[in-house]
Amino acid sequence: MRIAILDDYQDVALTLADWSQVQRSAEITVFNDHVADMDTVAARLEPFEVVAIMRERTPFPGELLARLPNLKLLVTAGMRNLSIDLEAATERGVIVSGTDNVGVTTAELAWGLILGLARRIPEEDRATRAGQWQTSVGISIGDKTLGIIGLGKVGGHVAKIGLAFGMDVIAWSQNLTPERCAEVGVRLATKEELFATADFLSIHLVLSDRTRGLVGRDELALMKPSAYLVNTARGPIVQQEALVEALEAGVIGGAGIDVYEPEPLPKDHPMRSLPRSIITPHLGFVTDTNYKLWYGQIAEDIAAWMDGKPLRVLNPDALG
Repeated sequence: MRIAILDDYQDVALTLADWSQVQRSAEITVFNDHVADMDTVAARLEPFEVVAIMRERTPFPGELLARLPNLKLLVTAGMRNLSIDLEAATERGVIVSGTDNVGVTTAELAWGLILGLARRIPEEDRATRAGQWQTSVGISIGDKTLGIIGLGKVGGHVAKIGLAFGMDVIAWSQNLTPERCAEVGVRLATKEELFATADFLSIHLVLSDRTRGLVGRDELALMKPSAYLVNTARGPIVQQEALVEALEAGVIGGAGIDVYEPEPLPKDHPMRSLPRSIITPHLGFVTDTNYKLWYGQIAEDIAAWMDGKPLRVLNPDALG
């Protein structure tokens, strides 16, 4: 049996989990590079019965699944992956399994970006290494307003840290209720109030038809010229062209961005050279704790499927 592990950028998949049970009767091939072209992906994966993927790095639409006649099991990190066409997988009899999730690592990164922006940490690091000393004046956050778009598990964790810093924390999303805000200890705001009053605005929504392009020119124009936007959710939630324009024109104070469209970020992408920004390469979930959990359970899922007892199945109708 042949197993492919895709997009293992750091080359850690086989070292962070116990694959011994799988390797007794299967050959594992690890791909460290990312391939975006569907023809190339299909040609690469055609021989494999099992494919393991890391989140949405490589999408699996129905068109791709139809070109993988040998595929029997697709395993994704996490219990939700919107880049997989589950209906098409079910129709082809491909079982899709997932893994549990740590859940708060993205909130930690969001706060790294917030603090990095507030205290100009990347700039001061570069300046100090270049022989300079104290080249900027940072801002305190305890007297500032933190706006949260999306108060789910991650957004709620970000909000609670803001409260611990003494910030005024407000939140908004299309379906957010006063009860949920009270549970977290924050104030429910209107969309307009959130964008107009937040000093730091952090996005924590699932990408969907309703949230795609949610933050555009009109929303950015509402923000204070001193305000900062942080996006660790999904790139397409923010209209990238509008964000580039806002940063270049000084419409907002700055941005901390971890997610993009497309990913990986092309070498000539304008986000790489924007002023007043911190950019990171989709690191929200990239921690040792998450990787050990995900790759460990991916190995478990594969071993269980080989044993005829699939685990954590996302499309149970495919079980027949």
